[in-house]
Amino acid sequence: MSSRFPGHDTAAAWPAGAVRAGYKRLVRAARAARRHAYAPYSHFPVGAAVLAADGSIYPGANVENASFGLTQCAERVAVHTAVAAGRRRLRAVAVAGPDGITPCGACRQVMAEFGVRTVLLAGPAGPPTLIPLADLLPRPFTSARLGRRRRPVTGRLRAGASSRRAARRRGRGGRRAGL
Repeated sequence: MSSRFPGHDTAAAWPAGAVRAGYKRLVRAARAARRHAYAPYSHFPVGAAVLAADGSIYPGANVENASFGLTQCAERVAVHTAVAAGRRRLRAVAVAGPDGITPCGACRQVMAEFGVRTVLLAGPAGPPTLIPLADLLPRPFTSARLGRRRRPVTGRLRAGASSRRAARRRGRGGRRAGL
């Protein structure tokens, strides 16, 4: 797969001056978000920023927890912030951290869910590395693999028997599935 910049591999640092203005803002936002990371256990602060289709940028930082499984990656915090603001079409994610940073598998899958195509990996200084999400996650799990189309959320079912019946009709089990 070729890069948008002639003479460079897809996973290559951009030559000086080649970074689009929108991506420069995105990388700056990710680096700024990194300063707000809460990483008292790993001492591995990460910042991220998401570029929505309308040009808006949403930052996020990793938030650790003493119960490690509850830790949130910066990429997912940024994506979830954009989604909470009503954005569903996302274009790019910049991730800022120590040199060699890359999104985890869960973050890659969440990015794929919302249409991210471009990932920018930025160390503490220097130009970012551009990698197409398809190179990081070549076979994402999608709604097409579920054998059905996504349905818009129209309302909220109340808890109890009626929600278990509705879950069974959708093929999700009921009480045994944790509903």
